[in-house]
Order: sequence, then structure tokens, then C-alpha cells
Amino acid sequence: MPTAFRRLIEEKHGSEFYITSLTGDSVRIYPLPEWESIEQRLSLLPTMDPARRKFLDRTNYYGQQTTVDGQGRVLIHPLLRKSAAVVGDVAVLGYLTYLEVWELDTFKQRLLSDPYTEEDEAAIARLGI
Repeated sequence: MPTAFRRLIEEKHGSEFYITSLTGDSVRIYPLPEWESIEQRLSLLPTMDPARRKFLDRTNYYGQQTTVDGQGRVLIHPLLRKSAAVVGDVAVLGYLTYLEVWELDTFKQRLLSDPYTEEDEAAIARLGI
């Protein structure tokens, strides 16, 4: 985990994380308090709600709780590491409440296939950004 991200996250949330994925093509790293907040909101849905079930099926299948080791690393479960192909160069991206890790070439392809448009810029500008 990049030092700048780790320092900020540990100061605010501690050193425990839930690592998972929804699709298996990337890795999501949630500070444990953020993940617990998601679980609390999910608990408001009926247990047989199809969207809840799909979400939990995937995040449980790929997921595991972990702690940052002394060198600032978090263990990504081998199943997810293989599925997301995060064994070489990676892109680590901050998404407000979680980090996302992509195999670098896959992420570059994603950027090229889904360019940032004027419509996107206008939507963000409406927020005053």
C-alpha cells in the first residue's frame, strides 16, 4: 500500500481492512470501519433481496479481512490476486472511501475504452469542481 495512502487511512481508520471485489477484475481495499458501515446499510434490506444477495455473494467469495503488516503491505487472497491479475505492475487508486487496485495495462485499457467526455466534465462542474 502506498505510504501516503496508508498513513492517512491508518490515522483515520486504523490498520484493519476488508479486501474484496465485485467482479474479480480489480481489488477493493476498504478500511474495516468503512466496510462495517456498508454491512450495516445492507442489513436494512430483506435477507432474500436479490441485489443484496448478489453483492454479498461476490464480496464474500473474493473477500477477506486483513491487517497491514510491519512493512505496510496487505495480503490479497490468492483467488482474488489471480482473478484480478495483480501480480506485476499495478495502479492504486483512491476512491474516497476505499482503494482500488488494477493490473496496470488493464486499467490503461479501461481509460482508453471509456474516455472522459464533455458530459462528464459538465456533471462534475455542476458540483462546483
